[in-house]
Formats: sequence, C-alpha cells, structure tokens
Amino acid sequence: MSAKPPAAAAPAKEPAKSKLVLIGAIVVVLVVVAAAAFLFLNSRNHEGDEEHESASTAAVVPTFLPLENMVVNLADPGGDRFVQLGITLELQDDKTATLVKQYLPSIRSGVLLLVSQRSSEELLLREGKEKLAAEIRDEVSRPLGLGAGKARAQAGDEAADEDDRPRRRQQQPQGAVRRVLFSSFIIQ
Repeated sequence: MSAKPPAAAAPAKEPAKSKLVLIGAIVVVLVVVAAAAFLFLNSRNHEGDEEHESASTAAVVPTFLPLENMVVNLADPGGDRFVQLGITLELQDDKTATLVKQYLPSIRSGVLLLVSQRSSEELLLREGKEKLAAEIRDEVSRPLGLGAGKARAQAGDEAADEDDRPRRRQQQPQGAVRRVLFSSFIIQ
C-alpha cells in the first residue's frame, strides 16, 4: 500500500507542471507581441513627426528675388566716388515676391536715394553695410504697406492713404521682407 500513493502523486504533479509551462509560454508570447506592437507604433509616430517637420521646413523656405545691379554716385566730397551694388531680397513667399515686382520701380528709386546719401567711408565698414541693408529692407517694405506708415495704419487712420495701402497692411505679415543680401558691393 505504501507504494501506490507516491505513484498517484507523481501523475498529479506533471499536469500542474505542464500548466505552469503553458502559462509561462503564453506570458512570454504576450510580452513579445506587446513589445513588437510598441515598437511598430513608436516607429510610425516618429515617421509622422519627420513628415510633419519636413512639411513645416518646406513651408518656411523663403523666396529670393534678385534685383538688377545698381550704380550710384556716393555723397563723398568732390562726387567722384560711386558704388556698384547687387541686391537680393529674401522674401517670405511667392505672393510677396509678386507684390514686390509690382512696386519695383518705386523700390529701386528709394534704394538709389538711400545709397546716394552715403559716403564711401561709411559703406566700407561692416556696420555701414548692415545699417544700409536694414534701411533698404524698410524701403522695400514701405510701398508694400509695411514700412513707415505702419503706426498710422494700426491707429486706424486709413484716410491718410488714398490708395489701398491700408488693406495691404492687413493682408501682409510684418516679416514679409526678411533680409537684404548683397550679391555684389564694389566701391570705386
């Protein structure tokens, strides 16, 4: 009799052991599936972020508008010095470039007047060139309705301008003319 109870106990332990192995295998499979799902979803999110970043950088790409070279007499004593100036405008978008092209004769005239007030000594310095670039940016913005009359438009005095400049001020953001770049700058 004593030999039979241990034999009966042995088969009872094997089904319990096989259940533990089965449960362990199921847990391992679930962990592997969960990890794979996490990695898959995480990689899709990063791809979406990269597409979003590339779309946002594409939207920020500026438009460059080169102007014809200008030759301007400088305000030096004797009047025998001049500058040959090449300018490229960095604009916000193609819409702004189209608007600048419409006002190009007025813009060129304003730039010529600005440069003709400078001396060669002033323009030979980096600070003089940077100051001129900032003033040219303001001069380009003026006919677009973004320059000197900006405060008047914000105050609501639209009667001051007889044309549609106040309406253009509302349509164009203030950063439409981003930078003025010099493609050539020769003083003689």
